[in-house]
Amino acid sequence: MDLNRITPRYTVSPQIAVEDVPALAEAGFTLVICNRPDGEVPPELQAETIGAAVRAAGMEFAVLPVTHDGLTLDLVAEQAALIENAPGPVFAYCRSGTRCATVWAMGQAGKMPTDDILLATAKAGYALDGMRPTLNAIAERG
Repeated sequence: MDLNRITPRYTVSPQIAVEDVPALAEAGFTLVICNRPDGEVPPELQAETIGAAVRAAGMEFAVLPVTHDGLTLDLVAEQAALIENAPGPVFAYCRSGTRCATVWAMGQAGKMPTDDILLATAKAGYALDGMRPTLNAIAERG
């Protein structure tokens, strides 16, 4: 499992399997967010299967699938609220981790400087410089 820490409170990775869940619990994560649509994966990697293992390990589980057409500001706000209200560190996954990093970045726009957002994602291995205009536009909207 490839854990990519964006902040002390938010870590992302590519797709996980049931076998990875105990390590997430041991690492202290309190909430796992699935940003990958079930249509992209076989049954053993779908949200229901992973979610059951996550809950059995004592963590919370949320499903917020992100597609190119389905990345809305409402979804961004919902994920930002989940992260903010989680009792501890949050782990999110998708195919590569990029969607999870993108949703986080959009949720931070206006809360922290765009340069800091892009630096945090880059340090975690996600170069999102092309999002600068989008992040600035979200920040300007308030």
